[in-house]
Amino acid sequence: MAKYQPVVAVNYNKGVVIVTIDREKILEEKDVVNLEATFTPLIEENNPVKMVIDFSKVEYLSSSVLGLLIRINGTIKDNGGSVCLCNISSRIFGIFKITRLDKVFNVCETTEEAVRRLQGN
Repeated sequence: MAKYQPVVAVNYNKGVVIVTIDREKILEEKDVVNLEATFTPLIEENNPVKMVIDFSKVEYLSSSVLGLLIRINGTIKDNGGSVCLCNISSRIFGIFKITRLDKVFNVCETTEEAVRRLQGN
């Protein structure tokens, strides 16, 4: 059986790593583990990293993904980098507001806005 990997697209824009999650649903633990395995080398290879995480295709995610995002954010900030989330659906952003994660993360409406914010840092 082939090893499952979440589909992400990685692009670079003037020192900013843009990671687009190309999945509608990230619900199972194996999805979270594989997503973490995708982010870890990107963070390590571009340290300190300025990273945009684009959620434009994501409609559903588990609470484990929120935990992963908190860990990613902490690791990046601890190493002098910054992260910005963008294109978050209203459903998911509602979860961010309820859990007050909208106060923890930099959140932008568009990828372009997120890149501009991080290039200004």
